[in-house]
Amino acid sequence: MEAKVAFYKGKGRWHNRFIRYWTRSKYSHAELVIDEECYTIEPFIVEGVRKTKCNYVESEWDFISFHITEEQKKIFLRFYSKTKGQKYDWVGMLVSQALPNYFVKCVSKWYCSEWIIYALRLTNIIGPVYELSDLSPSKLHQLLTEEKNDAI
Repeated sequence: MEAKVAFYKGKGRWHNRFIRYWTRSKYSHAELVIDEECYTIEPFIVEGVRKTKCNYVESEWDFISFHITEEQKKIFLRFYSKTKGQKYDWVGMLVSQALPNYFVKCVSKWYCSEWIIYALRLTNIIGPVYELSDLSPSKLHQLLTEEKNDAI
């Protein structure tokens, strides 16, 4: 089955511009799409990690697709059920960019690309990421692009 990661490059609101500036990236947000359902976490959304219906303006997003097995989907859904509702990690996102040699992880909090990277690592879609402190949307895009290129 196909899955994909959606990378937001649209103008958005003030926090999108701030995240693009802070991370020096054209992307300010990422979402994981499986079976036309979007798994996401956004700042200022009370629900934290959640599942929503996909509704994309194609010109505002870039997508990277990849294949997942039923077993990988089951692993992902277990990860989602354990993290559902966990809140946004502003501290981790900001510090990981300000101090790139240090990894800061607030327990039970995530930022979008960090959560997706963990999900993809657990399902063995991407390789080890232990040495990475930068888990920005741009870094996620780079990791997925490298995985696709390595598979060719």
